[in-house]
Amino acid sequence: MDRRQFSISLVAALAPLAVRAKDAEKSVSMRARALYNEALVLDCNSGPPMSDSLPLSAADLELVRGSGVTALKWSLGGINSGFRDTVAEIALVQRLIEVHPDYFLQVRIAADLERAKREQKLGLILSFESAEMFEGKLDSIDLFRNLGVRVMQLSYNRRSPFAAGVMEPQGGGLTPLGREAVARMNKVGVAIDVSHANPATTADVLAASAVPVVMTHAGSAAVHPHPRNKSDEQLRALAAKGGVVGIFNLPYLSASPHQPNVDDYLQHLEHVLHLVGEDHVGIGTDVGLEPFDTSPVGMAQFKKEEDERHAAGLAAPEEDRPTYVEGLNTPRRMEVIADQLLQRGYSEAATRKILGGNFARVFGQIWKAA
Repeated sequence: MDRRQFSISLVAALAPLAVRAKDAEKSVSMRARALYNEALVLDCNSGPPMSDSLPLSAADLELVRGSGVTALKWSLGGINSGFRDTVAEIALVQRLIEVHPDYFLQVRIAADLERAKREQKLGLILSFESAEMFEGKLDSIDLFRNLGVRVMQLSYNRRSPFAAGVMEPQGGGLTPLGREAVARMNKVGVAIDVSHANPATTADVLAASAVPVVMTHAGSAAVHPHPRNKSDEQLRALAAKGGVVGIFNLPYLSASPHQPNVDDYLQHLEHVLHLVGEDHVGIGTDVGLEPFDTSPVGMAQFKKEEDERHAAGLAAPEEDRPTYVEGLNTPRRMEVIADQLLQRGYSEAATRKILGGNFARVFGQIWKAA
């Protein structure tokens, strides 16, 4: 189980932080609420409540419907799952859609995003963060694409047969096999995500790809230096390629031990908006629709999972705080962000782009390659 999967498995109905997040929801302006309800809202790294035992509970289904999210990109396969386990996880998602057809649909083409909004369902964009499931085989890209995986990364935090990640001590960029993978993903219409790529891999992918590239969940290194945050140079290059970056809700927004808050989040979002413009910025929270459980039980579980990541050498620096932003620990966190943008003078048109319009546009461009 990876950090995001752990986060989405928790419930925080009585946690004090969740109460404060509910207060933030209630304070949202009528203008922001109306815009949010009308907009195509796309969280480019999240996940719904999920269990090996289906059907989901009525409470989970109400959380999905009440979140107001149109679609989300769902990372499957964890950080190191092999081929067989990843296929089994995709099968479970297909079962989820089969059991709850009134609540979920799989996004395979760009038109499915508008369909999800129209039918008031949660669109699920299947994606990968790691590359272990490919087992070093280019043909696996085609197979997973045909199973509906539409966004893929070439490495997680360390090295894969294709590329180097942000925590790879030996550095490096795209390998020869990685260059072939970029060409194959371009050909079959898969979006390449460089959220976990190191600077060399990012530069190599941007140079090699014939279509825009995305960073679905990241922050700004100019605001807070961190390996998972992207430099102004990388962000400008991504935008020049036509790509979009999603700002995440992780503690890497601020220096330890400070738990980031809404102002910290907006500092990253606004910096990137001023840097690359409103057409190249979105949201990829990297947390599930369910609020993070800040109770003692929840925190103990979080510590256990973090100890495992550190022992495996997969943890990032400052990975010592829970995965939430104060004031955004709610299923309607993107509505709170929309309200903040409007309060700070951003237009309704720009806010709609950030909420999901930009990622919807770029996915439409990339998926057409098939």
